[in-house]
Amino acid sequence: MKIVATNIGERTEIDWKGKKVVTGIYKYPVEHPIFLDIETVKDDVICDRKHHGGVDQAVYAFSEKHYDYFKKLYPDLDWELGMFGENLTMSDLEETEIHKGDVFKVGEVVLEVTKPRQPCMKLGVRFKDMQVIKQFWNTTKSGVYFKVLQTGTVKKGDVFELLKRDASQPTIAEIYSIKRKSKLSL
Repeated sequence: MKIVATNIGERTEIDWKGKKVVTGIYKYPVEHPIFLDIETVKDDVICDRKHHGGVDQAVYAFSEKHYDYFKKLYPDLDWELGMFGENLTMSDLEETEIHKGDVFKVGEVVLEVTKPRQPCMKLGVRFKDMQVIKQFWNTTKSGVYFKVLQTGTVKKGDVFELLKRDASQPTIAEIYSIKRKSKLSL
């Protein structure tokens, strides 16, 4: 598992049902190393601190392999890495094999897996179609949030090295499935 893109977003104002909404979901690849701090990625904009960022959601990673699934559903989109709002686009991140509590070293950084991403309306805005939220929920392709245990820089090409596996904890896909079922029962 290695980083194929590091992505940073700027504050973007959008029109959502007649209201102005600000978002940081429009992330794009950068060619320089990025600094992963305790609660955020340096220079990456987070507009909704209630739902994004913070210790348990400091870094969001998504698999490049998952792009193929969504590209089939949205062939007319202008596809770029960072499309899902991820800070790190990974070569092969598989939620069915990564457990909550797993610890990885990458670049200068040590990261701990915390939870899956739950899609919000801003993903639908980015895709120009709210159906993507339901489609996202109906997969195990949630991506992974990380806590930063040791800050530092990472860059494209850096490889994730597993330091500790916590197989006693559920996988990210299992946690996501439970959240999906509780969301659907509301």
